[in-house]
Amino acid sequence: MSDQPAHAPYDALLLLSFGGPEGPDDVVPFLENVTRGRGIPRERLKEVGLHYFLFGGVSPINDQNRELLRVLREEFAAAGLDLPVYWGNRNWTPYLTDTLRQLVADGHRRVITLATSAYASYSGCRQYRENLADALATLEAEGLPVPRIDKLRHYFNHPGFVRPMADATLAALAELPEEVRAGAHLAFTTHSIPTAAADTSGPVEDHGDGGAYVAQHLDVARTIAEAVRAETGTDRPWRLVYQSRSGAPHIPWLEPDICDHLETLHGEGVPAVVMVPIGFVSDHMEVKYDLDTEATAKAAELGLPVARAATVGADPRFAAAVRELVLERAAAERGERPERCALGALGPSHDLCPVGCCPARSPRPAAAGADSPYA
Repeated sequence: MSDQPAHAPYDALLLLSFGGPEGPDDVVPFLENVTRGRGIPRERLKEVGLHYFLFGGVSPINDQNRELLRVLREEFAAAGLDLPVYWGNRNWTPYLTDTLRQLVADGHRRVITLATSAYASYSGCRQYRENLADALATLEAEGLPVPRIDKLRHYFNHPGFVRPMADATLAALAELPEEVRAGAHLAFTTHSIPTAAADTSGPVEDHGDGGAYVAQHLDVARTIAEAVRAETGTDRPWRLVYQSRSGAPHIPWLEPDICDHLETLHGEGVPAVVMVPIGFVSDHMEVKYDLDTEATAKAAELGLPVARAATVGADPRFAAAVRELVLERAAAERGERPERCALGALGPSHDLCPVGCCPARSPRPAAAGADSPYA
């Protein structure tokens, strides 16, 4: 029997997230980080930052990540995993590069990464991997040790991600007035992306190259709708819709927008809607503003009762899922064949992103994939 810990060969977990401002003075510099290289004027960024200023210039994502860190550490400790957890962001403190400097200073050399994005797409996976490669290149240029970094597989259909959302959908249904509850529709929401990016996301098992972003969301939505039907005995109409579009008007993005969808449903006489943000791990700004503020205001204008399901956040079942995913990947790295849990029709995602997966317009090195320069 091996005396290796169950998480070997990994010696640390990195929580990798987007980041967000923590005060009014942070908003524009944060948005400059997000849009670097696009030539967007500072005055325009102030307009874009209005969503943050409405909430005191504070994004909820950082506190939500702190809570997730706490729950992950508790889950690991309870399971006897001596695996330290670090946190780094792409666009705000704690910055990814600074976190990796600390990580290697603490002696860690083999790191598994949890990105706070569950699905396949350029912005949800490949761009995080590019940021990892950039940070590792900085460490290399500084003469520091360069750790080996792997990334956990897409967890969109892991039971620990899907089941909390199904329960949240049921809870949101219960919030609706009883007289409209029976006829409520489900609107599963996620971040809109350019259709070109959606078409090249992937691959999806058994579906060829591309199309993974939409296919994965549809699979989760269908799985949750089936769980709701099994619990309530009611087969509710549902649709995958989109939010948070930020691109130029002439570039096609995924549609319909949630607000347009609410108008359509109201016009069809639908009595109520539950909005289920399956595309988001936590209740960050795009959930708080685009759904809780903008879409809810549209529904009020229409006289359409709506409720919004909670995101997974720091649900203990999600923390347990992360532990299971870490142990699953660790076992695979040791040459074992672990059980790979998944709900729905698509099955578990790949461990290693293949060459050309979710390509960018201008290819850049990306870590934690088959084409990684730091494997």
